[in-house]
Amino acid sequence: MSSQAPQGYYAASAGAERPFPRLSGTAAADICVIGGGYTGVSAALHLAEAGARVILLEAATIGFGASGRNGGQIHTGLRKDQAELERRLGKTHARDLWILAEESKALVRSLVEKHAIDCALKDGLVIAAHDKAALRALSEDTSHLAQHYGYGARMMDARETAEMLGTGIYPGARLDMGGGHLHPLTYARGLAVAADAAGAVIWEHSRALSFENEGKQVRVRSQHGDVIAEKLLLACDAFSGEIAPGLAPYIAHVESFIVATTPLAPHLAGAIVPGDVAVADTRHVLDYYRKSADNRLLFAGRESYFTMPRDIASLVRPRMLRVFPALKDTHIEYAWSGTVGITATRMPHFGALSERVFFAHGYSGQGVALATLGGKLLAQAALGNRERFDVFARVPARKFVGGKLLKKPMVAAALFSYKFLDSL
Repeated sequence: MSSQAPQGYYAASAGAERPFPRLSGTAAADICVIGGGYTGVSAALHLAEAGARVILLEAATIGFGASGRNGGQIHTGLRKDQAELERRLGKTHARDLWILAEESKALVRSLVEKHAIDCALKDGLVIAAHDKAALRALSEDTSHLAQHYGYGARMMDARETAEMLGTGIYPGARLDMGGGHLHPLTYARGLAVAADAAGAVIWEHSRALSFENEGKQVRVRSQHGDVIAEKLLLACDAFSGEIAPGLAPYIAHVESFIVATTPLAPHLAGAIVPGDVAVADTRHVLDYYRKSADNRLLFAGRESYFTMPRDIASLVRPRMLRVFPALKDTHIEYAWSGTVGITATRMPHFGALSERVFFAHGYSGQGVALATLGGKLLAQAALGNRERFDVFARVPARKFVGGKLLKKPMVAAALFSYKFLDSL
């Protein structure tokens, strides 16, 4: 069967959620945050802990979007490898980005511990090479990180990879114990509860419709009321262009599809990903998977920009069986999708629309850690310290080609070409 909840297995396993009320009338704050995903709740938490009066507006419920539906993987670095960033941005800027990316992983772990968030956090991420060319590139990147950044991930050969993952389809992989995985929805909700306890005011079912400058303040208009604040933080990721049309050319979205099996039989639970790590392969349109705390396989594969499939399970199942043929008789119980915000550069897009309005989005599939940090950096920028925020803001952004009418088909065409390259 398939869950009707938009967060699929995550909603079914997260337990009762903490509801927050809906905004009604006019409210005032030092800072207003739009978006109840990782970026927004992290920003609200850090602002409240700094003593600011903060209001967060969420269109649905906390973690309703990608923050409550993703693969739950904690990645090292950014979507572009460090050697490429050094060539594009220079070694100093690339190193500053690396330092912040490393901080993002530490931040997730420290917040989980500090606020006792029950999100099944575990260490261990494997990047699996899908062919020999990818293995060479992955090995070179791993050596570069060790030599120039002192990072301790290591390569595994085909035999060790098979033992770690329970599949023999990869020629090798990188084991990164600095990465990890967690339950993404309970993590998002835990951050919101912590923000509320610190004094942030959270309004759910309060979609922001527009904002406008009013002298030294910003007025945010929502469905049922307004917020007047000195600063505004946009934490809407894939949907940033809906509230700020000027950002629309810089952000696109793809749908990522995930399934969860029924709990695996004991002999399968011991054979499928026995290393209990999260796994992502090196394809452009990648497979990524891990086991849940109750021994289900959570498997994601395929992406779409244009159309939503009617049967997600049937779409993902062939890719899952290609990796794990032994699951041919295992049922898929949950199937769901999530909208991922991507940028043309595949780098996060940070910046300011004015001296009072800041934004951060476009984590391009690596948002568990980076978005948590993004919220912290937004909070710091709103409080007057932009130094660390500007490390990301200085990364050159690029508009998607095609404009308003053709962006969608152009991104769809790019996805198709990537799928073709992956098949070679």
